[in-house]
Order: sequence, then structure tokens, then C-alpha cells
Amino acid sequence: MKKLFNTNFNNEAVHFMLLVLRVCIASFMIVHGYQKLGWLTAGGEIQFGDPIGVGAAASLYLAVFAEFFCSIFLLLGFATRLATIPLIITMIVAVFIVHAPDGFDKKELGLHFLVAYVFLLVSGPGKYSIDQLISRSLYSRNR
Repeated sequence: MKKLFNTNFNNEAVHFMLLVLRVCIASFMIVHGYQKLGWLTAGGEIQFGDPIGVGAAASLYLAVFAEFFCSIFLLLGFATRLATIPLIITMIVAVFIVHAPDGFDKKELGLHFLVAYVFLLVSGPGKYSIDQLISRSLYSRNR
């Protein structure tokens, strides 16, 4: 019972769960990005919304960059904090601009993604990441 209410962190568990969160949230978003990548590579006229006024093609390119490519970086734990920024912006646009008139049921998924990305921006990727390998390498060189 005492362990149930313990507020101390188990660092290994936290690092492992950061890995699980990164891999899961990135995998879920890659599905959305892959679909948009297909629209982009299909050729023909781009039929995509323009929620921020940069044009349909630019909006689709930005969405593919964030949802597909930044999610791959997130999955690998490479440039994690940097990769979360376009993902956060994409979710803010999706929730507060694209789905602004919709009810909570349409915004909920985007809000889940947004919370996870903000958490990863603040926490970083954890030790099971390429960022950790780079950081360790840079730290050992500077000694």
C-alpha cells in the first residue's frame, strides 16, 4: 500500500515510459501524415484546406512535414524537442482553427496529441533516444 502512494520517481521507469510515449504517439501521427503524403505524391490538383492563408499546396506540405517527417524524428528520438514544435503548431491549427466551430468530440484527438507533444517538448526524449547518444558524445568530447 505504501508503494501505491509513493511520489518518488523511478528514473528507469520514467525513461522507459518516455520511449513508449514517443514511439506510440509518433506511430499514431505517422498514419495521418502518410495519408497526406499520398495525396501529395498522387499528382494532380491539390485539394487541401488553407486554414492559415498560405495556400492549399503550402498547407499540405507543412502538414506532411510535421505529421510524417517530424513524427519519424520523434519516433527515433532525434532532435526531439525541435521536432515537437511543428507538431505542436499543427495541432494548434487543427484544434483551434480547423475545428474551431466543431464540438469537443472533433477536437479531442488533436488535444490529446497536443498535450503529448507539449509534454515531450518539456521533458525531452529520455535516455533511450538518438538525442541521448548525441548528448553523451558531446559531453565526453568536452571533458
